[in-house]
Amino acid sequence: MTNPKTLTIEYLAAVLRDQQLLSQEQQATLSAQARQQESRLIAGHQGAGRRLHKSGERPSPAQVIASFAFEIPGGNGRVLTEDTITESLAGFLKLPYLKIDPLKLDLDVVTSHIPRPFALKYLIVPVAAKAGELTIAVADPFNEVVLDELATAHRLQIQRVVSSCTDIQKILREFYGFRASVMAAEAEENAGVDLGNLEQFFKMRGEKELEGNDKHVISAVDFLLSYAFDQRASDIHIEPKREKVLIRFRLDGILHNIHLLPKPLHAPIVSRIKLLARMDLAEKRRPQDGRIKTAHNGKEVELRVSTVPVAFGEKVVIRIFDPEILLQELDTIGFYPREYALFNSFIHRPNGIVLVTGPTGSGKTTTLYSSLRTLSSPEINIITIEDPIEMVMEQFNQIGVQQAIGVTFGNILRTVLRQDPDIVMVGEIRDQDTADNAVQAALTGHLVLSTLHTNDAPSSIARLLDLEVPPYLISATVMGIVAQRLLRKVCSDCKTVRELSKEEREYLQIHRSKVRVVQGAGCKECRGTGYKGRTGIFEVLEITDRIKQLISVKADPTDIVRAAEEDGFASLRQLAIRKMLEGLTTYDEVVSITG
Repeated sequence: MTNPKTLTIEYLAAVLRDQQLLSQEQQATLSAQARQQESRLIAGHQGAGRRLHKSGERPSPAQVIASFAFEIPGGNGRVLTEDTITESLAGFLKLPYLKIDPLKLDLDVVTSHIPRPFALKYLIVPVAAKAGELTIAVADPFNEVVLDELATAHRLQIQRVVSSCTDIQKILREFYGFRASVMAAEAEENAGVDLGNLEQFFKMRGEKELEGNDKHVISAVDFLLSYAFDQRASDIHIEPKREKVLIRFRLDGILHNIHLLPKPLHAPIVSRIKLLARMDLAEKRRPQDGRIKTAHNGKEVELRVSTVPVAFGEKVVIRIFDPEILLQELDTIGFYPREYALFNSFIHRPNGIVLVTGPTGSGKTTTLYSSLRTLSSPEINIITIEDPIEMVMEQFNQIGVQQAIGVTFGNILRTVLRQDPDIVMVGEIRDQDTADNAVQAALTGHLVLSTLHTNDAPSSIARLLDLEVPPYLISATVMGIVAQRLLRKVCSDCKTVRELSKEEREYLQIHRSKVRVVQGAGCKECRGTGYKGRTGIFEVLEITDRIKQLISVKADPTDIVRAAEEDGFASLRQLAIRKMLEGLTTYDEVVSITG
């Protein structure tokens, strides 16, 4: 097959046919309909779940073919995607294929070597640079003239990798847009005294101050938030250092470095975020909390903003609450049947206390909000007391704790009981006053959902005793306790199987000679981590008559565990091992999460 001067639909279809990714009939359909389909895509129509960035932008041959959503012959229903097409082309031409991961790209490498109009015209993007060599991702591997021009202009050796047109367009839009905003904002920097820096370094330059409402700063913050949404980040960290500002995202529970920005941009970016969150812009020495409500891809997103002064300025953490993640069906978040049946029975009782425990980031908020949504109906009055309100929901009556004016969990709970509630959700039982009022609410016929910070379910009883709740009141009001964690799931695209060693089996107390488990090798879909997504494990302790007797004598948590195990209780470690044996997570994750 003779290589063309530029990639065409006909050539690409022939390659796919050669690779047995297209049938003869599908190739004929392409020949007859490709031009009309290309025209529809140019006009901005939807094609197989894809949309071009702007009307009139010419689609690549791979995008046109992918828009037909052909089923791969003998592929068990798999559809021919742009990534599959691009990878097949690269393999046919014996060129490296790169699934571009934005988190692994350097902003300076992407944007400093090639002007944006040139990159957009030829659909190329720099993805790596080292001494004397620049690696360029291309959508059209036959456009060698452009690469020769770049090599001559930059006096660098150019290495090619093949990437999808959609990936390249996305990087060009996001990275060049963010870079332009950062550079324009930096040009208007104030390089005088950095009041947030405890070292008080003074630079002898006096330029005008860049304000948080500057249009370039607004664009930079917008790009940053949009980028976080696209990557499905749960948190954004903006951390001032001595000379730079580090931007990090938390993905599947793990923090990733994203960008290093010039230090003069820290103050205006923080000011912009504080302005959106309706926080005090002048106050930089005290921690503050705020919230932002915005929209992304047609759905509302809640952002919770927290600032705290650190050595080099104000550190900002933005927690992202996606309604699709925060509000889920209870039977889809990881419960096993026994634990789900117990928990479901707890929350459908007319009165009593249900406790959810676990460290920060273990998914307690998702469990509680999903439970409240399950219970919500026009006949029920649900009131929540939160610090702060995690996500505003119209179905609930939500009250935010305000310590500064004396609106605490304890005293607002007393008031709430006069508001005729059926169900009360208390964000956290953290002191004796809140515990006492929660008990009184349960005794007077209300269902109370709340959280505690303990390592496991049995320890929660000891915690309530520490808060001086009498044992007979714990027995009378607490129906059940759930301890939970989030486990990273093995990536299904790079899953491999191995056997546990003798030492690993002994450590987990698995008494079998051979145990096969899975782990991720790392691939483009999981960004090389071997993990993709998370699932919950839920340790559910029912307060049975036997447990009540142990509570009455203030028994040790280990005695409570032994008694509960006779009724089928499974610990977090046992549940995590079960997930591992089912091929959902890895040995390393079990050990990391459950100790």
